[in-house]
Amino acid sequence: MSIASEIKRFNTELPQGVKLVAVSKFHPAEAVLEAYNAGQRIFGESRPQEFAAKCKALPNDIEWHFIGHLQTNKLKMVLPYASLVQSVDSPHLLDAINAWGLKEGRQVNILLELHLGAEETKQGFTSDEIEDVLSNSGKYAGVCFRGLMGMATNTDDEDVIKADFQRIADLHKKLRNEHPELTCFTELSIGMSDDYRIALNYAPTYVRIGTAIFGPRVY
Repeated sequence: MSIASEIKRFNTELPQGVKLVAVSKFHPAEAVLEAYNAGQRIFGESRPQEFAAKCKALPNDIEWHFIGHLQTNKLKMVLPYASLVQSVDSPHLLDAINAWGLKEGRQVNILLELHLGAEETKQGFTSDEIEDVLSNSGKYAGVCFRGLMGMATNTDDEDVIKADFQRIADLHKKLRNEHPELTCFTELSIGMSDDYRIALNYAPTYVRIGTAIFGPRVY
């Protein structure tokens, strides 16, 4: 199957209100252009240097999402170009992005990443940390809290995956109810190539699909 045909398939398959993030990391700009020419406009990258290079080289109406772990010393490669940083995974990173936004006189759109699954190596906030951040959202004038992101446990056990997605969906709903003042806190980014069909049962607004569109990583 071609990249273009996969883009069209996903846009037909995904329910209304679920936006496709085509994860183009490790794939050349030519592959991004093929997806772009098929109508795709939202792309996700996870390496700052690759992200910045593609942003500069590709059409300026692309909506770029940063979806990987972001080190604070790489903010200048990412924040000027990112429509959304999906992977804000620590108080330290949140503080650094907020400071950058204040310095630049803008608000950076972000998702807070909830640590899901059993892997200790995964990044992310605990649910208590997220609740604390949003209860003190007035401290963060340099960011706009747009919602939550999470990755389910890497397992073939669908019950575990379902439990992970249920947990983040429940937290998202709870936070929206508790913080009606955060009118932009509407986004829920869950589901990747291997588990997006399960994620669709939990009302995501974004799914992040790479391998199923572009094939195995190229570089």
